[in-house]
Amino acid sequence: MTPSSAATLVTDPEIAAIREAVEAALPRYLDELATLVNVDCGSYTKDGVNEVAGWTGAALIALGARVERLADPNGRLGDTVVATLQGSRGGPRALLIGHMDTVFDPGTATARPFHIEGGRAYGPGVTDMKSGLLAGLHALAALRAAAPGADWLPFSRLVFIANPDEEIGSPSSTPHVRAAAQQSDVAFVLECARANGDIVSARKGTVDLRLAVHGRAAHAGVEPEKGRNAILAAAHQVIAIQALDGRWPGVTCNVGVIAGGTRPNVVADSATLEVDLRSPSRADLEAAEAEVRAIAAAEVVPDVTTTIEEMGRHWPMETSPGGARLVELAVALAGRLGFDLHDAATGGASDANTTAGLGVPTLDGLGPIGGNDHAPGEYLEVDSIGPRTTLLALLLLTVGREGLSRRG
Repeated sequence: MTPSSAATLVTDPEIAAIREAVEAALPRYLDELATLVNVDCGSYTKDGVNEVAGWTGAALIALGARVERLADPNGRLGDTVVATLQGSRGGPRALLIGHMDTVFDPGTATARPFHIEGGRAYGPGVTDMKSGLLAGLHALAALRAAAPGADWLPFSRLVFIANPDEEIGSPSSTPHVRAAAQQSDVAFVLECARANGDIVSARKGTVDLRLAVHGRAAHAGVEPEKGRNAILAAAHQVIAIQALDGRWPGVTCNVGVIAGGTRPNVVADSATLEVDLRSPSRADLEAAEAEVRAIAAAEVVPDVTTTIEEMGRHWPMETSPGGARLVELAVALAGRLGFDLHDAATGGASDANTTAGLGVPTLDGLGPIGGNDHAPGEYLEVDSIGPRTTLLALLLLTVGREGLSRRG
């Protein structure tokens, strides 16, 4: 089946009905967006994240889902919401993922509350990704409104995961995402579209490493020769690691944090480096990581050793045949809605890296259009909410009917 013929699996009357349902719900969408944005829910603000989890779970229950809230094993982070909708039509199994946390500290929502000005909505997390989370909920609601009855879901099963910790690498939620992905045929990630409107078909993989450098303390003036300076060894490592940047196409190596020592008159017996590696391909990510580990193992300063702790990992989201097919379908459907659509690769990681890395055809960037993520000027293009939510609903309907699977 060609992309153009696949896009005709939805009829013009169905498109009109779904668009009408989305547009009728826009005032409620904006009210809900204001509610969610005005909750402080940084990744480590557990109570705020759980407030959003409670709201999201209730919205999914209203759609007919069976909802579980899975606590963080360490008790530091909010709950992961896992909601399951069972269909009666058969067809593929789908996974939708959105995250509830932001990067902002407590008090930010009070200092910069939700507001709309000049066609843009502002506030902490308005784009990354409260609006994408809502787009997923409203797309499902539009499908149900346009085809009332028990068989409105175009999948045999759909799992919706609301993640409490994506902004810190999804340490608590990744096992739940992996478990759901392994039982899914297709995945849709609800991060917002790029500022130019592009959806996301590929993402760099990331590895975060902490290097702990172990030296020997000594008096810096009386007997410095007895010391082994961990900071000196760390400085050599920084230079060597930064030199890896760009050695492979698209690979970045960044030492973002360095700390060490206690006093200026003490030869430093310890230092730490925090390193961010990114690559569009798994092979090059593995090669860059191997080089960092070799640098850490080399003894530049005698008797100074280094240990490495892996802080987080996302394998690259590389465009698979199934992922490319999702792009083609989305582009064709956008054309039927009257706008051009393009896909892009990006350097940031998301839960799409996890699903794609497991071989599940995955498409990301399916929320509305916005920009300035993680910054005080973060914004959402209000006029993009309707078209992008409609596109998402139509994409779900088309993929469900076409029967796209892991085989693409």
